[in-house]
Amino acid sequence: MSNSLWVEKYRPDTLEGYVGNDHILEKVKIYIENDDVPHLLLYGVAGTGKTTLAKIITNQIDCDVMYINASDENSVDAVRDKIRGFASSMGFRKWKVVILDEADYLNPQSTQPALRGFIEEFSNNCRFIMTCNFKNRIIEPLHSRCGVYEFNTSKKEMASLCGDFFKHARNILEQENVKFEDQDLVKIIMKHAPDWRRVLNEVQRRSVGGVLSNSGSNSTGINEIDALLKFIKDKDFKKMRSWVVNNIDTDSSAIFRGIYDKMSNHIKPHAIPQVVLILAEYQYKNAFVADLEINTVACLTEIMANVEFIE
Repeated sequence: MSNSLWVEKYRPDTLEGYVGNDHILEKVKIYIENDDVPHLLLYGVAGTGKTTLAKIITNQIDCDVMYINASDENSVDAVRDKIRGFASSMGFRKWKVVILDEADYLNPQSTQPALRGFIEEFSNNCRFIMTCNFKNRIIEPLHSRCGVYEFNTSKKEMASLCGDFFKHARNILEQENVKFEDQDLVKIIMKHAPDWRRVLNEVQRRSVGGVLSNSGSNSTGINEIDALLKFIKDKDFKKMRSWVVNNIDTDSSAIFRGIYDKMSNHIKPHAIPQVVLILAEYQYKNAFVADLEINTVACLTEIMANVEFIE
């Protein structure tokens, strides 16, 4: 096995195996056919295929590639040295392409302005593809120098994309000799789509032992959210934390949404705006934190400490 992680082992290297928005794929096909690509800024929620598409582009055109994960390497000196050395060196291919993954981690006061200078300085032979979750964390001068594409999924597109990914995941399970029921795979896809990376990681996690388990694949129910809110109201931290641990398979955003939908039944009206702000803050932090369980518990603890509940 070349890679034990299915998201890497089965990462597509051509457009034929890629699941994504049709309007973006049509543009990418033109870039590949012309053996040229503009500077690109690809943004959207995690797991929707931004990095995969960037790598497909560089696989399909005549180029040398340098990959930088900006969440690990984001100092202006590190980025400057790597990009300058790569872009200014002699190459034997038509283009040089720098993939800056998670570019929203680059400092907007120093590293991003320096990147703007590199784009201009090396524009004759070097292209830059940036990926990020939040485009508002990328300075406007970089927006104006790139083709900007949002990886979003409308309700109309979702059914088609889920169907495409179902076929992809089904094929992986068959290649891995995992026994499964279609309905169990569908439940996982419907729960986590369009975060395809999360879907595949979840499928792999549930396939230990050669059988796709259906445990934990249901969404967090209304009664469970009601129980959680009671623990928060009673300021019972131990039971609240235990609830989070027992629902660890549930996406934090689903928990936040469940609280949002049910809060008017439990929280005093004047405190509801405060809860909305707390939920929005921790939902935003979800994209950056190392431990989602701790972030979820921190959110619920803040509600417990600061919000008035209906008696």
